[in-house]
Amino acid sequence: MVARYEPHCASVEIVFVNVNPQSTLLLGQARGACITALVSTDLPVAEYTALQMKQAVVGYGRADKAQIQSMVQRLLCLPGLPGPDAADALGLAITHAHAGAAMARLAKASGLGGKIGGNYKAGRSR
Repeated sequence: MVARYEPHCASVEIVFVNVNPQSTLLLGQARGACITALVSTDLPVAEYTALQMKQAVVGYGRADKAQIQSMVQRLLCLPGLPGPDAADALGLAITHAHAGAAMARLAKASGLGGKIGGNYKAGRSR
């Protein structure tokens, strides 16, 4: 997909520990595979929590799925309501589009040399 769509960056949701440890483990493995695939193509990957995404898209960190779907539809002028998973993915992209540049400026100003915590580029610590 990276070769087909030629993105400049990617964003993923930070995994939280939920009630079912097996689900958390499987989600972590899938997320790790996705991040590895993206980083292997030299694509920078930023991470955001669900709370950060909800605040950026809806303006309320405890927004429900329907609110996220509705705001994503409005912000992107979509002809129909996106599914819940698609709305989350698009919400992460919107969050990065709005917050990514500001976070980079803050990191640079704070002496981190433009390195943002939670970003991947040849490894998490870089």
